[in-house]
Amino acid sequence: MGFANSAEVSKYIGGIFEAAFEDEEIGPKLVDTGLVIAFDFTDPEAVVVIDMAGKAVREGLEGGPAPTATMSMTADTGNGYWQGKVNLPLAMAKRKIKVDGDMAGLLKLAPLGKKLYPVYIDRLKNDGRDDLLV
Repeated sequence: MGFANSAEVSKYIGGIFEAAFEDEEIGPKLVDTGLVIAFDFTDPEAVVVIDMAGKAVREGLEGGPAPTATMSMTADTGNGYWQGKVNLPLAMAKRKIKVDGDMAGLLKLAPLGKKLYPVYIDRLKNDGRDDLLV
């Protein structure tokens, strides 16, 4: 089924970063990267910007620092990624995920992301969103 609208994309995919910033192990590591990542989703259209240094999650490009990197993908690919079902280098090679900007910085984040998969899955389950589980 997938996400109904951009607000849901922001709630779940943006929300995983809000949870990460509160984590005493992962939070400081995210801040230290200094990255500003824009996730540009299609189906549904949504732009979620994560400002690591500012510990901020926002919808849309306005209202904060410009992205140092942009990752473009369908919302379904993003949802699958946060459940550990998408291999990042393979998805990039197949152009399922397109990256512009600081690729080295993004790849440094990948190991941190793995620790967040269970958190993301729990959030979906707690909200009764089994339709989003892959």
